[in-house]
Amino acid sequence: MTDLSCDVAILGAGTAGLAAERSARKAGARTLLIDPYFAGTVCATVGCMPSKLLIAAGNAAHGVRLAPEFGVMTQPPLIDGAAVMARVRALRDDFVASTKEGFESLPEGTCVQSRARFTAPGELVLEDGRRVTARAVVLATGSAPVVPGPFKDLGDRVLTNQTVFDLPDLPKRLAVIGAGPIGLELAQAMARLGVEVTLFDHADRLGGLADDAVHEALLTTLRREMVLHLGTKATPEDAGEAVRLSWEGGSAEFDRVLLAAGRPPNVRDLGLEAAGLTLDDHGVPVFDRETLQCGEAPVFIAGDANADRPVLHEASAEGAIAGRNAVAWPAVVRSARMVPSSMIFTDPPVVQVGRAPQGEALTGRSDYGDQGRARVEARGHGQVLLQAAAPDGRLTGAEICAPGGEHLGHLLAWAITEGHTASDLLSRPFYHPTLEEGLRNALRDICRATSRPLPGDQDEGAPPGG
Repeated sequence: MTDLSCDVAILGAGTAGLAAERSARKAGARTLLIDPYFAGTVCATVGCMPSKLLIAAGNAAHGVRLAPEFGVMTQPPLIDGAAVMARVRALRDDFVASTKEGFESLPEGTCVQSRARFTAPGELVLEDGRRVTARAVVLATGSAPVVPGPFKDLGDRVLTNQTVFDLPDLPKRLAVIGAGPIGLELAQAMARLGVEVTLFDHADRLGGLADDAVHEALLTTLRREMVLHLGTKATPEDAGEAVRLSWEGGSAEFDRVLLAAGRPPNVRDLGLEAAGLTLDDHGVPVFDRETLQCGEAPVFIAGDANADRPVLHEASAEGAIAGRNAVAWPAVVRSARMVPSSMIFTDPPVVQVGRAPQGEALTGRSDYGDQGRARVEARGHGQVLLQAAAPDGRLTGAEICAPGGEHLGHLLAWAITEGHTASDLLSRPFYHPTLEEGLRNALRDICRATSRPLPGDQDEGAPPGG
């Protein structure tokens, strides 16, 4: 066996790892990309794409049920669960195949299929005993779902996002543990496909929403489609072919339980102590968010492994920063980070962009219950909160649960990035009738709280319901 050496070793071949390898190689480094599976990115295999395929199926069924609202009479949808899941897997596998093509295009010898752990700073050992010497290392090992002790003995009746998409058919009764992005998206999709869904979370809030009105909009929607038990803990027990969950005030049996209570970083078996890194209370290396460097060591951490911003576009950006700085070390460069944003693809979508301003906050609200385009589409429900800084109304953040929320969120993220004020946005065109024009009510609220007058053509004569 021949030991290996390189300028930059990247542990993990997901979105962040691929971006780090590409960035380091572009900067002239000799790279090694080390991964035990090379199975494809989390997004393609068990995350973004298969979940959206299931959501699309659920929304199709929901559209059939909603058709009579428009005077279009239909029969209730007949759900072929096996066909639904077959389509999910077929298109998922197509997405995965596309990501795997990226591995094949890498220079020969770049990919090393193995696990690796530190034995000393700058030194790694592979499963087959080979040693890897690297000038710098990028940790991009991602995250994985956790299965708490009481659920471990329940076999395939317990699901995670890594197994749910391989179901041959839809379950009849499903319990979902966790009201974060994965739990909310899959719970609603399953409910719309005719599954009896019960959602549990130990917290009282869904999706991490802070604003009461926006949270209530989501809560009202989901209560129409499933049973919710918030602020409670469910305890499982074996019930033969089923799983019985008990909680304060009740119990019920379910065919399957989907655990969606978090994905901790995959950093436990990397020998981080041997690398001389300082770890936080969760065993994750302490790192600088603008350089992604772990302390003063030539070690960088990107993507879900650092548990900071676990979304794909951030993983890609972090990988590029980490790869570039791994080559430049010790002359690392601080990089401005993108405006934080997150989206949960429920219906209506849940979007959080930016943050509240430091100092005095100006706020504006739009109620999509009376928004023209939303009502046309029988989607008249939802709330938008905008946050801005005094005294000029510069936009800093938003919380959204409203139709078209993913598009509204992009618009606002770009506006915040460019430092725009509410008045700036109101001076731009809003086509009628669109969901985007519903933002104007919130923007006007902010303008009225500043010393800046409303743009002249925006304070009167606006179409009703806009």
